[in-house]
Amino acid sequence: MGYLLVLFPVVVAAVAFMVPSGRVRPWFIPFGAAVHLAMSAYAIVSPPPDFAPGSAGWLNLDPLGKLFLGFVSLLFFLLSLYAPGYFAVRAERSNRILCSNLLISLAMMTLMILSQHIGLLWVAMEAITLFSAPSIYFNHNARSLEATWKFLLVSSVGIALALLGSLFLAYASLKSGIVSTLLFPDLVRDAPRFSAEWLHAAFILLLVGYGTKMGLAPMHTWKPDAYGEAPGLVGSLLAGGVTSCAFLALTRVYQICRGTGEAEFAREAMIALGLLSMAFAAAFMVRQKDFKRMLAYSSVEHMGILVIGLAVGGLAAYGAFLHMINNGLTKGVLFLSAGNIHRAYGSKSIEQVSGAFRRVPYSATLFVAGFLAITGSPPFGPFVSEFTIVRSALDAGYYGTVAVFILLLGVVFIGMGTTVLAVAQGEPPADPPPTPFRERFGTVAPVVLFLALVVLLGLYIPPELDKLLREAVAFLEARP
Repeated sequence: MGYLLVLFPVVVAAVAFMVPSGRVRPWFIPFGAAVHLAMSAYAIVSPPPDFAPGSAGWLNLDPLGKLFLGFVSLLFFLLSLYAPGYFAVRAERSNRILCSNLLISLAMMTLMILSQHIGLLWVAMEAITLFSAPSIYFNHNARSLEATWKFLLVSSVGIALALLGSLFLAYASLKSGIVSTLLFPDLVRDAPRFSAEWLHAAFILLLVGYGTKMGLAPMHTWKPDAYGEAPGLVGSLLAGGVTSCAFLALTRVYQICRGTGEAEFAREAMIALGLLSMAFAAAFMVRQKDFKRMLAYSSVEHMGILVIGLAVGGLAAYGAFLHMINNGLTKGVLFLSAGNIHRAYGSKSIEQVSGAFRRVPYSATLFVAGFLAITGSPPFGPFVSEFTIVRSALDAGYYGTVAVFILLLGVVFIGMGTTVLAVAQGEPPADPPPTPFRERFGTVAPVVLFLALVVLLGLYIPPELDKLLREAVAFLEARP
């Protein structure tokens, strides 16, 4: 089943690549996404024999994998509903490469989620990087080329550090006389016997390496350019899917440290990096004139929130996993609506974009709603997950962390609100003249669906999701 989940999107991508019609090709994305979502749901609800608990294979679906696979597959399906409408608007450009790359990226994200071997996980993460890069270059201009190279260069440094960290982790076991298979269940079981010094070094390298892929500060420098120049569809997948896969990698590494007496060391490093990321995001979001780059800094902020919740543990870890879902869905609202506004004005600068309520009323309304959601306003999902993290951190005695956390949330709200309201309010500028873009059902309805799920998770957490979240936390914190 694991191989089928990975190979099916690759096959659909190959077929889509060979289809000559640029109008037909985008429909392979929702087809592949729908089948992949159905297979993922089946694997989660009724795990096949090769996904049996305790399986020693390189591919398996443990409680962490179930949560992440379900979310990534759902996210990709929702994004796929936007793809045909988007490519119809962008008919001037060939979509052959982007359509195929999106489906292959789904396959590589699935491979990473299912990976039980630290080396295979690293390979899958690198493959995600390589297949994401051409998608960023879809607009074929100088700025998108620069963004693509920056994404590749910074990500390559991060993934190289992650490889070095993996080697250090392997040596931590060999140093103690343990013959390890580098499978995660074995690493978690044997972790208490690892060399503490080498384990410290391995964790720092892996935190920086996979933190680069998440976009944690100060390794976030690829994000503003990549998110700013990529199509909204690609930006949503990067902000909600790729970063979530990197978060899973970091979670698995942290799980190894939890099995030793070095958990406090890892916890302090993660909280410090999380607060630093929130501080960087707050500083660069104030007076931000490019509303798509603003979304990149918002992603940096929320990656910081994820690692803080993971580090605090317990109910905060539950909140972090829930926040991963809320963040990904809300980024879908923001990036897709921002993409529509960008197409309507031909610009991302608030100096040339204003009066979006009049020019593209549906997209502007969704953009403002997404802003309220991502900044933790009720009744949206991020409010629930952020409140869960804060309450758990207070119960655990992290008073200073919570104070800084809330202060930075306030700064982000003010900075982001200034840019969003400048885009939405006022009168549309007469110069430059408006583009021919008009809102369509295919470019608005998927965004509404994203927002509906964000509101739902702010009012009600389905029992099935609650079960997946609790099982993921229990699996993370279980003693070997």
